[in-house]
Amino acid sequence: MAAKRKAISRASPSRIKTSGAKSSRLKSSKTKSALQSAKQYSSCPIVGIGGSAGGFEAAMELLRNLPSRTGMAFVIVQHLDPHHGSRLPNLLGKATSMPVTEITGTTVPKPNAVYVQPPDKCVIAKNGKLTLVQRTQRLNVAIDHFFESLAEDCGSRAIGIVLSGTGSDGTAGLRAIKAAGGLTFAQTEASAKFDAMPRSAIRSGFVDVVLAPDAIAREIRSVSDHPYLRRTLADAQQAEKEAYRHADDLGRIFLSLKKQMGVDFNAYKQSTLVRRVHRRMALHRLEKLSQYARYLRNNKKEIEALFDDLLINVTRFFRDDALFRALKKRFLPALLKDKKKDRQRELRVWVPGCATGEEVYSLAICLLEVLGNQLSKIRVQIFGTDLSESVIEHARAGIYPGAIEKDVSKARLNRFFVKRDGFYQIHRNVRDICTFARQNITADPPFSRLDLISCRNVLIYLSPELHKRCIPQFHYALNPGGYLILGPAESVGMYEELFKLVDKKAKIYTKEAKTGPRATDFIPQRDLELSRFGTTARTGTGVSFNADILKMADRIMLSTYAPAAVVVDHNFLVQQFRGRTDLFLEHTPGPATLNLIQLARPNLVPDLRATIRRAIKTDKPARAERAKVTLRGKNYEINIQVVPFKSPGADKSWFLVIFDESTSGTKRERLLRVLGKASAQSEATELRRELAASKDSLQTIIEEQEATNEELKSANEEIESSNEELQSTNEELETAKEELQSTNEELTTLNEELSNRNLEMMQMTNELKNLLASIQMPIVMVDNALTVRRATPAAREAFNILPTDIGRPLGQLRPNIDVPDLENILRDVIDTLSTRERKVTGKEGREYSLRVRPYRTTDNKIDGAVLTLVDIDGAKKGDASKTENRTKNVSSRK
Repeated sequence: MAAKRKAISRASPSRIKTSGAKSSRLKSSKTKSALQSAKQYSSCPIVGIGGSAGGFEAAMELLRNLPSRTGMAFVIVQHLDPHHGSRLPNLLGKATSMPVTEITGTTVPKPNAVYVQPPDKCVIAKNGKLTLVQRTQRLNVAIDHFFESLAEDCGSRAIGIVLSGTGSDGTAGLRAIKAAGGLTFAQTEASAKFDAMPRSAIRSGFVDVVLAPDAIAREIRSVSDHPYLRRTLADAQQAEKEAYRHADDLGRIFLSLKKQMGVDFNAYKQSTLVRRVHRRMALHRLEKLSQYARYLRNNKKEIEALFDDLLINVTRFFRDDALFRALKKRFLPALLKDKKKDRQRELRVWVPGCATGEEVYSLAICLLEVLGNQLSKIRVQIFGTDLSESVIEHARAGIYPGAIEKDVSKARLNRFFVKRDGFYQIHRNVRDICTFARQNITADPPFSRLDLISCRNVLIYLSPELHKRCIPQFHYALNPGGYLILGPAESVGMYEELFKLVDKKAKIYTKEAKTGPRATDFIPQRDLELSRFGTTARTGTGVSFNADILKMADRIMLSTYAPAAVVVDHNFLVQQFRGRTDLFLEHTPGPATLNLIQLARPNLVPDLRATIRRAIKTDKPARAERAKVTLRGKNYEINIQVVPFKSPGADKSWFLVIFDESTSGTKRERLLRVLGKASAQSEATELRRELAASKDSLQTIIEEQEATNEELKSANEEIESSNEELQSTNEELETAKEELQSTNEELTTLNEELSNRNLEMMQMTNELKNLLASIQMPIVMVDNALTVRRATPAAREAFNILPTDIGRPLGQLRPNIDVPDLENILRDVIDTLSTRERKVTGKEGREYSLRVRPYRTTDNKIDGAVLTLVDIDGAKKGDASKTENRTKNVSSRK
């Protein structure tokens, strides 16, 4: 009847309207039905297929292996000549039973249909429709253009496939689809006629599955019915809520990630993580979180893939032009102006969550443009950090696809990039001022003495607890007056006193000169390992070689007839002298030392150093012949041999340096001196040999010096970093101490409040006891389990309740009233929330009125029942006596 009345009410106005109103209503209904139809079709998954040279054959093979009913719409974007018509729809129609049409205008994609881009237009996905836009001269980015619009419009219902072709079109588009939660595929390089496009996509790391076209078709068919691709936005939100109900399974997934990758995702924003997990489940055709948790258990490769998925962030060069214009015109010049007054002249920038490095290089290019010819007068350091080692390696390489042409101007491409094989590599002068490293901003200490921090679109993936940890870290890391840049949807939250918003549109904050609270867990949970920078203990006490007294004779023989030798370590420190070494070694004036190079005779040093270095490098015996040594005006020739060895059970190598006097050169020299026939030619030969040895030694010294300088420089930087970390830790400890003191004061206050509350409760309890004791009426309170909770003194006689019966079930007591179904009455009152009343009789024959009502708590919850007995006989007798007295009074008046 209600439906009928609604139909009548809708129809009745139409009878009195004019024909124009009728036609208007008909048009409105048609528009509404069209919108509903568009909404219905736009909800179907859309598969974008991009190809260039050789892509036609691959697309034919793909369509040939696809079933006719997948519930998906397929859009083919092919690089075509804009000056000639295309027969591509007709040719592709022969490979599939699905209808193949060329897009002619705004089209609503229907499931189980194929759409082809016309040769003189570009297609984009917008508002659930396929729309044609004007074609630009950059033909090689048409696929990226469509894929990026598809990712923005369809999100997780978008699928991208890159087939054969030249160049790198499609790579940036696949990245956008994967970041939006869609699935990405690429043709194998071996099966592609031209492998440049699939190779670029595969090497970028944004392809989920790499297969031949026929295998891709089978994979699409397998995932077409998966709930991840079919559910609407409301269903996706419901799926996230459902995932929270399976918190144990999510916990196991995060535990697998923590064990292998060392990152705890429990504090990250769960909604984003759940969507990423569901995306991986769709790729493996798993529908339950418990199945995926088991699948991860012993699958290290999938754990790494999930880790990379969770960290995907959409980025590109010069994202948000307004921000970079503001930096270039206002903020960077202001920083550089302040640096002119600074003695160090150093500008330090940090980009946490840098992904593949586009934002880091964009800031570097802006700085170089602002500095101009002043770059040599100031030291610029830009640090880019991220959790994923793979994207950090990508950023270090600095190689990007040709799709960056739409984000980077031609002038900047020519100045700051080098084009190679369709790719762009960042120029050396930009790369030199950028440093990339793996870092977890939620656990590792921040950089310090920074002038600018650009943390855009990172905090949106973190929970509020991590926000409270990161923002104070940024405040600590910045110099006074430094700038913090956040994303459009981000803010400093509760720490507005630490930062001042100086550009609302670009979300640029400046540091306020205040000391803000920082989380106590800012202290790094790892050892700083400063021991590796310290000097090792160096002693000359020698190493025990387990000499045996029984081998004394061998020692005498060795000391008498064996050549002189010494045992040294990697640092050239002498650990043991063997034989007479005074011919080759002597202590020089100054501090005592056991360094072999400082002990050796001056003209023996080049050959000795070079030989030991060669033995250390190759870990094999090395030899130098006819080395010259001068003692008391006489020249001697010796052979130097260095033999590496290890003691049993030890990993450290030692080196035995042997000085051998038995050289043929020495004997010949002695013979020539005896005969007095030394020739000038032999002297020239010896001089040339010594010169060559000196050159080799000098080159070795130069290389060692350079290596030492690099090591010292690296060690110095590490020491500075460690010092900054220690300073940060010290400040955090002081802050933690203050916070503990504050917490202790709060606990003291809370304890006092609880004490006062206890006193009030005790007072209320006493008052309640006195109130119940003063009521001359049997009252019993029971809980939901029908256990006696409280009873008045008058109830002890009627219900036979003793003080020790508090806490016992009421059914175990034997009341003095006849109520055989008392428990049933109580349960009925508790279940129905209604009040029950009935007459009952006591053992002495007195009549009572038993009233049972629900026991309600202060928050309106039912927590038992209350039983009350009213003495009816007493009331009747009282009324009778009152009536009798009243009658007597009336008769006496008469």
